[in-house]
Amino acid sequence: MNTAEKLAREVLAALSGGDVERIGPLVAEDFADHAAPEWAPQGRAGYLQIMAFLTTVLRLRYEVHQVVAAGDLVAVRATAHGIHNSDHLGFPATGRPYAMPTMHLYREQGGVLTDHWGVRDELSALWQVGALPAPEPVALR
Repeated sequence: MNTAEKLAREVLAALSGGDVERIGPLVAEDFADHAAPEWAPQGRAGYLQIMAFLTTVLRLRYEVHQVVAAGDLVAVRATAHGIHNSDHLGFPATGRPYAMPTMHLYREQGGVLTDHWGVRDELSALWQVGALPAPEPVALR
């Protein structure tokens, strides 16, 4: 297991365990979360603030399915399990659970993670919690 993979796995384990403070030493002071909304704070402090929101409000935990590491990059395919306890996506909180497919790519330099890119299937999560009606299936011809 290379350093990038070890660090990424530690971040997700700390997040799933609700131990956000454990994430601090794993990421660079100027950490760039390219997956965060434009209004979100950046850097280590900003990342920890977002991670605290995910653990305390959404009660997020990750089920890791695959990890692929090469050089200073590591990709993680995971399912984020959480509770829709916030209106941050523009819909009133329902309090219902969801399982959201996600992909993450981290970069490591100097023994810490420096960058994160992520893709989340937030639409399917909103369907699952009833915030949006799921589309009717269509017959394929």
